[in-house]
Amino acid sequence: MKRPRYALLGAALTLALAAQAETPPPAYQRAAMAAGVPAEVLYAVAKIESNYKLKIGVYPWPWTLNIKGQGAYFATRAEACNAALQGLERYGRYGVDIGLTQQNWGWVGMRYYPHPCDALAPVANLNTAALELRRCYDKHGDWVMAAGCYHRPAGGEPARLYRQQFLKKYQQVLGIN
Repeated sequence: MKRPRYALLGAALTLALAAQAETPPPAYQRAAMAAGVPAEVLYAVAKIESNYKLKIGVYPWPWTLNIKGQGAYFATRAEACNAALQGLERYGRYGVDIGLTQQNWGWVGMRYYPHPCDALAPVANLNTAALELRRCYDKHGDWVMAAGCYHRPAGGEPARLYRQQFLKKYQQVLGIN
């Protein structure tokens, strides 16, 4: 049976798009599955929050902080921990976002970790982010809306802008761009 040319073209395009998709690493897959979140959603959030250029490419970096609006990347967990503690001392519990998924210590971290530096543990950070994303999805019923809620539960313009950024990253991870 002879296939129409457009069917073959569509199949080729599908394969090309799939080849460009990014498979979330196993830790993302495990955390996402445990919380009932698509791994690509969790990975896209981490890529927004902590992407760092390495020799092998651009990937989320576990020892990332945002201290009062200033992003910083550290070579070691110990360096990031010291900077997080200094940032918390200087700016208070709401002034520091921690780790792969940039969890604000005052809004999220304090509920899940006994110590701020515990949020720098990659697996723990991913597990917490997945739980928060699931909570937001249960509230909104949509993963794009859940990402906006993850970033800014109160909503508003910051959540809207984050949803736009998330949608681009999410499509990139899925290979839709």
